[in-house]
Amino acid sequence: MQRAGELVIRRLIGSIPVLLIVLVGTFFLLELASGDAVDAYLVSSGGGDAALVETLRADWGLDQSPITRLGLYLWNIIHLDFGHSVLLNRPILDVVLERLPNTLLLMGSAIALSFGIGSLLGIVAGSRPGSARDRLLSIGSLALYAVPSFWLGLVLVVVFSVQLRWLPLSGIETLASGKAGLHRAWDIFRHLVLPVGALALIYLALYLRLMRAGMVEVWRQDFVLAARAKGLSRRRIVWRHVARNALLPLITMLGLQSATMLGGSVVIESVFSIPGLGRLAQEAVSGRDTPLLMGIIVISAVLVIVTNLIVDVVYALLDPRVGASEASA
Repeated sequence: MQRAGELVIRRLIGSIPVLLIVLVGTFFLLELASGDAVDAYLVSSGGGDAALVETLRADWGLDQSPITRLGLYLWNIIHLDFGHSVLLNRPILDVVLERLPNTLLLMGSAIALSFGIGSLLGIVAGSRPGSARDRLLSIGSLALYAVPSFWLGLVLVVVFSVQLRWLPLSGIETLASGKAGLHRAWDIFRHLVLPVGALALIYLALYLRLMRAGMVEVWRQDFVLAARAKGLSRRRIVWRHVARNALLPLITMLGLQSATMLGGSVVIESVFSIPGLGRLAQEAVSGRDTPLLMGIIVISAVLVIVTNLIVDVVYALLDPRVGASEASA
């Protein structure tokens, strides 16, 4: 546990420059984009004169130099002040924290489903490499991985919502339903089946292939040959030795895929009209709301860093050699 605590401290210190690079890089990338929030406001309101433009730029701080605005933004971020949304006229932190639980619920459910089922099917495929079930699962996972997530989401909507009418079409829950407790939880579950399925199936195929490849590699290790020479049953060798060691690379990939899955949630939230961070980012881009978009990116970066930190700690607990090597470095 002491080594895990030291690992957390080192990772937190190392994440500071990463977060700073994301902040500065994103700020200047948005500066290079044509137009700003004032232009979007004038277009939506039907135009305005030069005096109105000058007043809006002064009120929103857009009349200052980029370096000055960057310095002020970094100073405010240190004090957890993300500013106000131009589009929604609300504190950005309040807006993001209001949408964040929906994205976390979507991502968490998709990660749990894809990792759990994908690793289990990978064990089934890798327990007997070259068998008929191994070939079948490998071909199926490759075909599934090649399918775009938005297309899969639309197909699921057409089949299960439009034609069969088994599941809700969009949203995170029924609006103004007055449901509470288990009834509300069941309603949210039914709304999440399709988006979670569309997001998880793609990554399920990835974890299946990684687990299968890891098991094929572990089968060749000397300790597996020794276990077979001792006369241990194949089932025990698969679960106690092969699958346990092949699972470690999947945990690493779990942390790396958190950012990718967060990006994939943008598409899924748009397809299923889920009020999460992805859909909020789309609205911020459409409305040229740079402060809101910056807040979303910063909080998303923190979310990815925290996820990778948790994965590193879990990896160190599962494989003590990792914590020992980092402690000696």
